[in-house]
Amino acid sequence: MKKILFPLVALMAIMLMDSCTTSKQVPYMQNIDTISLAASKGLYDAKIMPKDQLTITVHTTDPAAAQPFNLTVSRQVSSDGGLATGGGSLQGYLVNNDGTINFPVVGRLHVAGLTKQECESLIEQKIAPYLAKTEKPVVTVRMSSFRVTLIGDFNGPKVVPVTSEKMSILEALASGGDLTIYGKRQNVMLIREDNTGQKSVHRIDLTDANFINSPYYYVQQNDVIYVEPNATKAKNSALGQSTTIWFSFISIATSVASLLVNILRD
Repeated sequence: MKKILFPLVALMAIMLMDSCTTSKQVPYMQNIDTISLAASKGLYDAKIMPKDQLTITVHTTDPAAAQPFNLTVSRQVSSDGGLATGGGSLQGYLVNNDGTINFPVVGRLHVAGLTKQECESLIEQKIAPYLAKTEKPVVTVRMSSFRVTLIGDFNGPKVVPVTSEKMSILEALASGGDLTIYGKRQNVMLIREDNTGQKSVHRIDLTDANFINSPYYYVQQNDVIYVEPNATKAKNSALGQSTTIWFSFISIATSVASLLVNILRD
């Protein structure tokens, strides 16, 4: 009887020790009070990349002057299929692989590598010759396709839109419902593609607050963040149904042994 119960007790003890070890690996930024964050100083601006979808609007004091620079999508306004160009939604600009967009009247503009503000200034300069000297156009550029993909051990893996064009990796994780208790915080994988299409992989240790000073603290458009399961979940997954089978076997064996002991006593 004791020989049968011993493996069960040992297994439970190992599981408890595993749980204690995992709990020490869960908190983020464990050394936040001992490091300098001076290197993180600075405001972040995302840069336009090929295949970004841009929404660009031009405003002038005279609405008619801005109309040629604002492309709109026609919409159906009658049952017979009649179309009208006025009042439609703004048309987006897809940045080509060479980093350019075809802007109305002006023609090709190279915008890849520019921040939103730099792109706005460029367009203002290019359209100025077509406007009255008294006009001071206001150009607004938005990256309407900015998104980050979260996969792995999240409470809610998803594709997260970044409407503000600025998001830290912590905000991205929070948007995915945060990591599960089994998510491996010491080895978060960030997959990034540059403006030439070259992919790179970067490892981030969320338990070490120094990642705040790294160039990967802010996510970029189309980043993929993957969180792998820790050893505890991997072991549980490997055991799977076999763990249940073993517990059932031990329970049955214990019952049988108890019955035999009672029979032999009689």
